[in-house]
Amino acid sequence: MDTPFISFRQVVKRFAALTVVDHLDLDIARGEFIALLGPSGSGKTTLLMMLAGFEQPTSGTIAVDGRRVDGLPPHKRDMGVVFQNYALFPHMSVRDNIAFPLKMRNTPKSEIATRVARVLDMVKLSAMAERKPAQLSGGQQQRVALARALVFEPQVVLMDEPLGALDKKLREQMQLDIRDLHRRLGLTIVFVTHDQDEALTMSDRIAVFNHGRIEQIGPPREIYAWPRSPFVAEFIGETNLLACKVDAQAGEAMHLITDSGLALLAHAGAGRIAGDKVRVSIRPEAIRINDHAAATANRLTARIIDAVYFGDHMRLVATVGAQRMIIKGDRMSGAAEVGSEVALSFAASDVWVVGSCNDQPSASA
Repeated sequence: MDTPFISFRQVVKRFAALTVVDHLDLDIARGEFIALLGPSGSGKTTLLMMLAGFEQPTSGTIAVDGRRVDGLPPHKRDMGVVFQNYALFPHMSVRDNIAFPLKMRNTPKSEIATRVARVLDMVKLSAMAERKPAQLSGGQQQRVALARALVFEPQVVLMDEPLGALDKKLREQMQLDIRDLHRRLGLTIVFVTHDQDEALTMSDRIAVFNHGRIEQIGPPREIYAWPRSPFVAEFIGETNLLACKVDAQAGEAMHLITDSGLALLAHAGAGRIAGDKVRVSIRPEAIRINDHAAATANRLTARIIDAVYFGDHMRLVATVGAQRMIIKGDRMSGAAEVGSEVALSFAASDVWVVGSCNDQPSASA
């Protein structure tokens, strides 16, 4: 990354004896959409509130465009904020809600009218400008909150789980709408969420939080495909997390024995030697069922103990000896009935080492 637009350096936030953000460093590029993802209590919202100015760091520095902002009040940071509850004024019309930040900045009336009209059109609410928030749907209220955050043309937009109150279909549509606005306007967006699908769908990069620290940061594809810890592997998507011992390593191949006695072949893990105890992640969608033509390194015989139809796929639970495994199979997998015996196959590259057996996934995930 070039010179960062937003920079956190050794930021700590404590509430009495509780450390919520722990010596955190983070750089965000201008025009980037970054998702802060993690379970409740992991520090992501506190970090956002410190960037907005609603909380002050216990120690460390926060800079935007080369200027320290950790000592500035919120209204001097040039940031738009969208909260989960939208925080709209119930007695004001949509137009007046959106105009409010401009009035507080003593913007001329003619310019207020122009800017409000522009953002109303942007969020497709021009026909509802005179309505009160109570006359709008949840999705429309969310659009008003977004328009209010954009109307004064801030350099950064902060969003604290703004889609959490919406139903699934509307939430998915708003994800696409916000991503489209980000791309069209070149906004820098910092987006807090505990919803992994939301983070994967919308962001340029994801920072996965755990106990006040960033466990891993990178593009969505990298975070999902190559998790660096058991916590990230389990928090992002669904996975089969297996404890293994390295039996042997030859070139690119690493032979593993799971605690339940299964023999697996994986790509060699950096710095791993025979006898090491490791954890591996195998994504459920990487496992094929009864694909006898596939030339894969790992083949196991399993028994189906549960099957749930999800429409676009079947979620299957199988046992391989004493090992329980989850598989996402084709939705037409008629042969994979409960009680049936199936052949499972997956590539060595799908067996991803995520850490040693000392690295425990968090129960809060």
